[in-house]
Amino acid sequence: MIGDLARRTSTKVNTIRFYEEIGLMPRAARTDGGRRTYGESDLRRLSFIRHGRGLGFSIDEIRSLIALSEQPDQDCSEAAAIARRHLDGIDERIARLTRLRNELSRVAKSCAGGRAADCSVIEAIAEVELLPAI
Repeated sequence: MIGDLARRTSTKVNTIRFYEEIGLMPRAARTDGGRRTYGESDLRRLSFIRHGRGLGFSIDEIRSLIALSEQPDQDCSEAAAIARRHLDGIDERIARLTRLRNELSRVAKSCAGGRAADCSVIEAIAEVELLPAI
């Protein structure tokens, strides 16, 4: 049942249904009463998805990795390429976060206290150009 699968994988029931709707999880078999039933392969698939999401892979990246895993004789170079691209993205986000941290640290250190109207932190934030979302 879907609740059992949800508990075993620490996944919300709605998330499992969503993964079915978008094709990451296969459509579940149904009992005569219409309840979803899942087997060990579904448990492995959902665990794979959860672990991939935990590593920060996008749904499209996970979809590609699942497709590759379903072709055991396929060369794994595409999986490695997906991982490398993902790692490059992580490195870019780390670099942005490092710049952001350095700027925020500099601004915080410049604060000498006093009135909010004269606050160097507030002034610096108001003057900083918008950074892309992380």
